[in-house]
Amino acid sequence: MDSEIHMSAPVCLIKNTEEQLLANQEALEILSGIKNPLVVVAIVGLYRTGKSYLMNKLAGKNKGFSLGSTVQSHTKGIWMWCVPHPQKPSHTLVLLDTEGLGDVEKGNNQNDSWIFALAILLSSTFVYNSMGTINQQAMDQLHYVTELSDRIRAKSSPDANGIEDSADFVSFFPDFVWTLRDFSLELEADGLPITADEYLEISLKLKQGNTQKDQNFNLPRLCIRKFFPKKKCFIFDRPTHRKKLGQLETMHDDELDPEFVQQAAVFCSYIFSNSKTKTLSGGIKVNGPRLENLVLTYVNAISSGDLPCMENAVLALAQIENAAAVQKAIAHYDQQMNQMVKLPTETLQELLDLHRACEKEAIEFFMSNSFKDIDQLFQKDLAAKLEKKRDEFCKQNLQASTDRCSDLLKEIFGPLEDSVKQGVYSKPGGYRLFIQKTQELKKTYLQKPRKGIQAEEVLQEYLDSKESMTDAILQTDQTLTEKEKEIEVERVKAESAQAATKRLEEMQMKNQQIMEQKERSYQEHVKQLTEKMERDRIQLLEEQERTLALKLQEQARLLKEGFQNESKRLHNEIQNLQQNMARPRRICVIS
Repeated sequence: MDSEIHMSAPVCLIKNTEEQLLANQEALEILSGIKNPLVVVAIVGLYRTGKSYLMNKLAGKNKGFSLGSTVQSHTKGIWMWCVPHPQKPSHTLVLLDTEGLGDVEKGNNQNDSWIFALAILLSSTFVYNSMGTINQQAMDQLHYVTELSDRIRAKSSPDANGIEDSADFVSFFPDFVWTLRDFSLELEADGLPITADEYLEISLKLKQGNTQKDQNFNLPRLCIRKFFPKKKCFIFDRPTHRKKLGQLETMHDDELDPEFVQQAAVFCSYIFSNSKTKTLSGGIKVNGPRLENLVLTYVNAISSGDLPCMENAVLALAQIENAAAVQKAIAHYDQQMNQMVKLPTETLQELLDLHRACEKEAIEFFMSNSFKDIDQLFQKDLAAKLEKKRDEFCKQNLQASTDRCSDLLKEIFGPLEDSVKQGVYSKPGGYRLFIQKTQELKKTYLQKPRKGIQAEEVLQEYLDSKESMTDAILQTDQTLTEKEKEIEVERVKAESAQAATKRLEEMQMKNQQIMEQKERSYQEHVKQLTEKMERDRIQLLEEQERTLALKLQEQARLLKEGFQNESKRLHNEIQNLQQNMARPRRICVIS
């Protein structure tokens, strides 16, 4: 599903039935096939506010997400539509349309809060859709944002005092877009024109004061400012006459209000250009399988009565992906080794060099596909599996060499054994002829290519197994004196002892090569782990710097507002004082 995504219509991602949230298997299977990075745009808002129309526009369609035309809420749960991203090649745009908040037919609005929280957790851009202007009623309807700290946890273990810093949320919260539908006011302040973004900033200003009324006024504004450092606002005129709103799916742009059409186009252009790839802590880009696992983790947490925890979700995702990364790295190693290695190899070092090259690629493959491998448990598992694979190849190489050499010896020495059985060498001078022929055949054997590491070992074992035959020929050779026979027996023994010493030295050398390979493997794991940790450290520092910059930016904004408010207060006091001083004083004369 990477190159092209064929979803003719949205499917339900999270069902909301009988006040229970449940992930839909059909949607999860669609996500599992999308390997591209995802840009996830979710929209929430009160029911019957036109959310689905905007999402259909983002999908490039008039129909798709259910619009409805009555006062009843149509969308239930969260619906998903995956389409190719129009501006980012090799990216997928995932649109999430949520059921309307505040449906009067619901007996319990508990699920509204969870729908709101899930939309934030799953998206990279969060669109809040409302009707009219940003007034206190609109803020009161956005009370879900004030409940986020009670619905979502950033870390599995909060600070010692049980409080989580808002920066923990900022690090993974999406960008915030407020869309205002049927907006009828003039965008101006103090008689001067302002932008929609400036209108939003003015609407989010805090009141000075500590009364309960002030706190109620400030709370939703403070939460929006605290949790969503990047904010955007769009205003929309009414698309058409009220009586025709139920026909939007069948109406062309030229039948709609031109201002509305232009506003919708600007909104879509902004979303396409500015919505980021969904990214987890540590710079982990989310693809289809990762979003699938996040959905399951969050929905299962809610269903079991727990709070969705971003850190736990990432760790659970890491467990799944790191285990898969180990298997894929091993499969890559096997594929490369089977392509490159032709058994038997001439030397053990040749096999170990090939192993080392494939092992390095396997480790690199694992490092590029793993994240948050706490205590390097999965990397250690990979190292153990690669060592076992190396030992298996060494064993196969040994057996292949043994089989090859055994077949060669049967082929080369077979005629000699037949001659011995026929008594060709049981005659005076036969021993010397037998030894001469044996040396010729040994030379022929040693000249044969690709015998592998067991060439000398198998040859010597073969010659040792034929000692009794050689002794019999020696003893029946009447041309040799007893002294010559004794000397020849000692010579054979000396050769055998020398061969045994040589085999021992070769075995020691092979063990030394294996030990050196183990050390190189260890150093390769350490090297790549160090490089990955350094990359992760730099990425973490950059993420912390971005979060700190956002916090400082917000603090600076608050200080600036406080300074402006104080300056305004002082200015008003000075003006009042000047006015009082300018008033003519009445002098009373007592006679």
